[in-house]
Amino acid sequence: MTIDLSGRTALVTGASRGIGAATAVHLADCGARVALLARSGGEIGALADRINAEHGAGTALAIPCDVADYGAVAAAVQQTISDFGSLDLIVNNAGLIDPISRLEDSDPKAWATVIEVNVMGVYNPIRAAAAHMRAQGAGVIVNISSGAATSALEGWSHYCASKAAALSLTATAHKELSDHGIRVVGLSPGTVATHMQVAIKASGINPVSQLDSNVHIPPEWVAKAIAWLATDAGRPYDGGDCSLRDPAVRKAVGLGE
Repeated sequence: MTIDLSGRTALVTGASRGIGAATAVHLADCGARVALLARSGGEIGALADRINAEHGAGTALAIPCDVADYGAVAAAVQQTISDFGSLDLIVNNAGLIDPISRLEDSDPKAWATVIEVNVMGVYNPIRAAAAHMRAQGAGVIVNISSGAATSALEGWSHYCASKAAALSLTATAHKELSDHGIRVVGLSPGTVATHMQVAIKASGINPVSQLDSNVHIPPEWVAKAIAWLATDAGRPYDGGDCSLRDPAVRKAVGLGE
């Protein structure tokens, strides 16, 4: 499936590796300009250089940013608009799951950090970009979700709570912004072969840690689903989560079984 995003600008959080990096590359392959956000400036800088080498200077922009810091996110949004002239697609991908632990053993500060990144990291880009998207009368916001948003898993209290909050943010933002031409949709990819799975496996807590690595889908599949959701084909899922575990969705995106 070929998706044409020419002339559109995307901002991807957590773009240094995994789903975020794969998404930045794929969106550029689809013709979009991409702003890469992550705390690790070196990694996103190298990825932006690679994208610019493949698609032409000025295709990718690396912006070191802590998504839990609203001021930093607002500045990144403004830099993206200033450099590219618009902001049409936001992919709220940045997320943490470490440290995995049962509630009674959890570290309160570490628990709070996960909430800050996984919840504020969704809220902040929406808040910072909403006025611009309203003014241009269009925009798509894709929030990376999880089955953990609706299913309790031992050792994942921070992750489950944060993903449930993000799902509620998706629904609320859709209700508030859809009349202004802004689509907000969640994508629940299932288990993906990323660094997060290494931490989950090492924890030995709950059935997800026992899964064989060959059941995890590649991050490139998630990237393709995000590009697909950015088109009108994704409209039926607006305000909720689209599950990449659904065979019908995989077929629509053009993925394997």
